[in-house]
Amino acid sequence: MLPISERFEEAVGFALRLHREQARKGSRIPYVAHLLSVAALAMEHGADEDEAIAALLHDAVEDQGGLPTLEAIRETFGERVANLVAGCTDSYAQPKPPWRARKETYLAHLREADASIRLISACDKLHNARAILSDYLTLGPRVFERFKGGRDGTLWYYRSLADIFAQTGPHPLSSELERVVRELERVADKAA
Repeated sequence: MLPISERFEEAVGFALRLHREQARKGSRIPYVAHLLSVAALAMEHGADEDEAIAALLHDAVEDQGGLPTLEAIRETFGERVANLVAGCTDSYAQPKPPWRARKETYLAHLREADASIRLISACDKLHNARAILSDYLTLGPRVFERFKGGRDGTLWYYRSLADIFAQTGPHPLSSELERVVRELERVADKAA
């Protein structure tokens, strides 16, 4: 069993403060629900405390302040957590670079990333894919309007992620991501 320390508690508070005003795309769901879900998935799949903290903070740099936020994470939670968060970040720049180039760079990085980064990323992408599929079943094709990649780009990105995780792991997360992405492709193709 992973012991939950005050450090993890501090990370929950850190994430809450950073993302307090943020909602999931196209919804009123507090963004922190996603962060807690990713951390829970990571812990359910064997994450150690650093990995669980990085799972909570995986979007902090990208969405809430760039490199200064990464330095705050490093100072507060240590080098390993900061490196894991950096490994899950697809951009430090504001404004962000073009969507497709950013995603292609991230996919190339994932192929070479260490197991801890792949674990956190797989949990993040699985939770996102589940949410997209669930919202698709409620809203239909217009769910893709939320995403810069639109329908085709979003499907391409999640198919690419599923393929990379199938080759590199972690399993069984990669198997579940494959199932969710396949179902999302099926329902999206049916409506096309």
